[in-house]
Amino acid sequence: MRSEPTNKLGAAPLPHALLAMLALLFLPFAATAQHIQHSNTGTKTQLGIDVLEANRFAELRGKRVGLLTHPAGVNQNGISTIHILHSARSVNLTTLFGPEHGIYGDEKADVPVLDKVDARTGLPVYSLYGKYRKPTPEMLAGIDTLVIDLQDVGTRSYTFVSCMKLALEACFQNGKEVIILDRPNPLGGLKVDGPPLEQQWQSYVGAFQVPYVHGLTIGELARMAVSKPGILNITDTQRLSGTLKVITMENWNRYMSWPQTGLKWVPTSPYIPDFESVVGYPMTGLGAQLGGFKHGIGSEYPFRCLRYEGVDIDTLLAELEACRIPGIAFSKKKTNQGTGLYVRVTDWQKWRPTELSFYMMQLTSKFESSNPFASATESQASLFNKHTGSTSWWNELAAKGERANVSGYITLWQRQAKQFQIESRRFWLYD
Repeated sequence: MRSEPTNKLGAAPLPHALLAMLALLFLPFAATAQHIQHSNTGTKTQLGIDVLEANRFAELRGKRVGLLTHPAGVNQNGISTIHILHSARSVNLTTLFGPEHGIYGDEKADVPVLDKVDARTGLPVYSLYGKYRKPTPEMLAGIDTLVIDLQDVGTRSYTFVSCMKLALEACFQNGKEVIILDRPNPLGGLKVDGPPLEQQWQSYVGAFQVPYVHGLTIGELARMAVSKPGILNITDTQRLSGTLKVITMENWNRYMSWPQTGLKWVPTSPYIPDFESVVGYPMTGLGAQLGGFKHGIGSEYPFRCLRYEGVDIDTLLAELEACRIPGIAFSKKKTNQGTGLYVRVTDWQKWRPTELSFYMMQLTSKFESSNPFASATESQASLFNKHTGSTSWWNELAAKGERANVSGYITLWQRQAKQFQIESRRFWLYD
């Protein structure tokens, strides 16, 4: 089993460092070649839980184990990590922890989840999306090691990475080991896009100061958090003395988006039922926060089908096509909410995941009789900025509305994203 201790500063081992550097320099060509290669292979990605199980749970022997997971925490055959660890004779699973939506995904978004006893295993379940979002010392008292198996979507505002970060802090403060069972970034490890989060806007929907699409696995994010001072809200002594291990995947590399893994997508939350919604989440989510844009929530195509209240579909299509956004196209599609514009990714290489959202903001100012960003309430502005993360972009929208310089900001954020990608290479666990 490959495990990476991450409580030491310094560069991550990169056996093919030169190849990784060339990939960054010649990204379009390299991404195309690898995308084709892996779409033609029948080898499934082995997840962290698969690697742990193949090694007969050696990392967990003799320890009292807690597990933080959700319905998408499954092995390559779709078997729940809860079931796997609870059934393993060599594993002493004592406690379960659940993030937003709960361990079985049957809790609504933004609704506090209560502690309970799991009917399937008889184990206590502590909610980390209820009275507490950070494990308390009492919750951790009965474990030696916390195993984390959460499927992220590669986008900063999705709360599972925030849950992981708070759990990591609590464990390091209370002398508990953390083992992360790594899982793919479904957008791949080379898509980095959107504004970086400014420190003043950090929150549960933005726990890491990274671009909106960050290009890291959850294990790599944890590795970064432990290796760099100032990310975790704990003392340096606690950070440096803590123990984090990442059980890395097999048969996954940075060029692979979810379809190339050979794995079945398990819904990570009610509105992320499939890979198409994973792609749509960063593409339209930010653009529908203020104004009349609807992005398909409640329809058959969440985050993928656009409408605008009071604007006919042909006008909306003409306005969006006039934005000339590379890598995407729009087509009319009937849904249970009426006819909308389905957003298709036509060129994965040219596609910048967040670009459409910022043109949606610009069009919102054009469609409304007055600039909704200028007249937003304090709470609306705060929520918007906690997701988007850029004060200067907010000021640009509020001051200029439909004249906001979208292309200029996208160019700026692309430069910043590339710099982040270069700097974050030392935390990569995969080429």
